[in-house]
Amino acid sequence: MELETPSVKLIIAIIQPSKLERVKQALSEVEVFRLTVLDVQGFGRQRGHAETYRGHEIAVNLLRKVQLQIAVNDDFVEPTIAAIIHGGRSGDRGEIGDGKIFVLPMDQCVRIRTGEKGREAI
Repeated sequence: MELETPSVKLIIAIIQPSKLERVKQALSEVEVFRLTVLDVQGFGRQRGHAETYRGHEIAVNLLRKVQLQIAVNDDFVEPTIAAIIHGGRSGDRGEIGDGKIFVLPMDQCVRIRTGEKGREAI
């Protein structure tokens, strides 16, 4: 009988660039120190905005955001989500454009240096 290995999740969060340092601080407070940060563009309910360039109004449909990719063991999923919400929310109730968090199952994680797999590789 094979032992079931504890699952690992990939958390992808899209946040406002101005909230990155607050989110990193909140993550460190729950002992989540490993993350990947990407500059991304997109739009959701905000639907972009208009800017004036050389006297002409231009619709900017894609807004700059920051994407965080964080691989965690199951025990860290809820604390990680709570930390991202705490650091990424605007005010007490939040605002449109604060972002989204996606939690995905991760089939495997392998540390390149040692070949360790699963929880040990995170």
